[in-house]
Amino acid sequence: MKKQLVQVIDALDHAAKRMDSIASATPDDRWNKRNDQERWSVAECVAHLNITSEAYVPRIRKALEDARELPPATGAYRRAFPGWLFGSLVGPMITIRKARLGGVKTPPKFVPTGDLPKNVIIADFRRLQIELSEMVKEGDGLALDKVVITSPFGEKIHYDCYSAMVMIPRHQERHLDQAQRVWEP
Repeated sequence: MKKQLVQVIDALDHAAKRMDSIASATPDDRWNKRNDQERWSVAECVAHLNITSEAYVPRIRKALEDARELPPATGAYRRAFPGWLFGSLVGPMITIRKARLGGVKTPPKFVPTGDLPKNVIIADFRRLQIELSEMVKEGDGLALDKVVITSPFGEKIHYDCYSAMVMIPRHQERHLDQAQRVWEP
């Protein structure tokens, strides 16, 4: 498997382990509660990631189908500028002297409720991580950087499938950072 795809799978695995750690450290009575009414609860952060993954799965599946119709990939994958830019915007926030930079408004259809039971939200996250990892593996040898998807975050935003695969775990790390901070002093 191409090293770049192994790195994506490793990033998805890291996010899954991190989510498990955060879930274990969060008492059940705090899981769905906000510590600050202006910020999401741990449950809402993870539920948002589930909503996002659910939106990407059919787009990536379609891109894999399209890529099977193209000549095989040669050389390293390259992210086109739109995918690189969007991936930069949705990844972990930059912190300078405790100030976090790079906030992005979440579109309404991706705002979670977090009202599902903890075990359901966690099970959905794990299931989706496995599904995403399997799709990345399916993409090995395919020209993933030659097929374009429409972002679930905006119909005017388009980027290559490889960029989408890279940005998903980056976006997960951003919201796992957020989930981890919910109950930190």
